[in-house]
Amino acid sequence: MAITLERASEYDLESILELQKRAFYGQALIYDDHTLPSLTQTIEDLVAEWGRMTFYKVAVDGKLVASVRCWIRDRTLYIEKLIVEPAMQNRGIGKRVMIEIEKRYSKVVDQYELATGHKSARNLHLYISLGYREIARRTLNLSCDLVVLTKPVSE
Repeated sequence: MAITLERASEYDLESILELQKRAFYGQALIYDDHTLPSLTQTIEDLVAEWGRMTFYKVAVDGKLVASVRCWIRDRTLYIEKLIVEPAMQNRGIGKRVMIEIEKRYSKVVDQYELATGHKSARNLHLYISLGYREIARRTLNLSCDLVVLTKPVSE
């Protein structure tokens, strides 16, 4: 399956939020926590993020199947909320999205940084397989620590 990563528009935000909640439901089960920020985020929150982040989407046959958002600060690309439709996970879509995001920003940043939950084994496996390494852990809440990972552009 060929995927094309394209810039999302404000009109995509509701669909992105719906996809985000479906995708993070599995994370809520892993952490036994349905109050994770990605599940409680509102459309107003997403609109506020729109002003400071760049949103991307992947659609297959006109249906949104993946999204990611990012921003640059101090020559670091911060990658956030890589989400894939649950029925489409484990097909390499997330990996292809990550490779494309890195390629798009490789000339304007020195490194990439992202975070995922400490029990999110599939996410950690993906990021480590792409060359990311852990640099820190931060407490999100009582059930989840965020593992912060980074990768220099040169890899």
